[in-house]
Amino acid sequence: MEQSETGAAAPDRPINLKRILVITAIGLASINVVQFARGMLAERGFAEEQRQLLSPRATMDRFHVLFYNSPFTIGANRWMGIHTQQNPNDVWITQEILFEVKPDFVVEAGAFHGGSAVLWAMILREANPAGRVITIDIEDRLSEAKKLPIFQERVDFLLGSSTSPEIVMEVKRRVVGRRVVVILDSNHRKDHVRKELLAYADIVQPGSYIIVQDTNINGHPVVIDPQGPASYYAGQPGPLEAVEEFLAADQRYKIDHARERLMFTMNASGFLRRVE
Repeated sequence: MEQSETGAAAPDRPINLKRILVITAIGLASINVVQFARGMLAERGFAEEQRQLLSPRATMDRFHVLFYNSPFTIGANRWMGIHTQQNPNDVWITQEILFEVKPDFVVEAGAFHGGSAVLWAMILREANPAGRVITIDIEDRLSEAKKLPIFQERVDFLLGSSTSPEIVMEVKRRVVGRRVVVILDSNHRKDHVRKELLAYADIVQPGSYIIVQDTNINGHPVVIDPQGPASYYAGQPGPLEAVEEFLAADQRYKIDHARERLMFTMNASGFLRRVE
């Protein structure tokens, strides 16, 4: 029994049911708040992981991997009826570069079936009516491309490795004193791409570009399937690693990240502009 300040017993108070209900409700609410807070803390790591998975970069990377691995995207692309494995976003950016630079020559390492050589020639015809394409490959698979008038008029094919002394010397002989854009799209192993960069860096004038394609492999973000058609590159350092090593030694070139403005590119850090 309660006591008064004087020590006398306090009088009994009537039970206030409303007050009891309010206190009970407040208590239950407090328990719920604590439990909710504990749950939030427990799920904080999961929520952060989810946030990262939903970030623009992660979303783009997931799309990139799906696009790259699908047989119905670049693997099925045709230009003028010719099999042409090019990402349309990167083609658009390359078109912008060709119109800005207006090169006399596009030197392409990696002809494949010739579709991209025809594509560059068609763009170059508008950007520089006197411009030509030199395309290089160790195999001649250009039978369909060679039937096209624009190939016959504006494309020169060199059979051999893009890094062989004979091919490099012949390219340099043809383009000496002219404005050049180089596109590297042949063997994507690091050592080969690095040799190409060293071989052709001198023929590009300040303000022009070397475009290193397929910097996306070796986990950037594409991981090549060891059982897939590109298994030759599985787990191997590739074009991006070659670019990093090249730029560390050659200060004349800088990565032009503005060329990645369409967000989805297979050539990230591969648009190399000569600045001096």
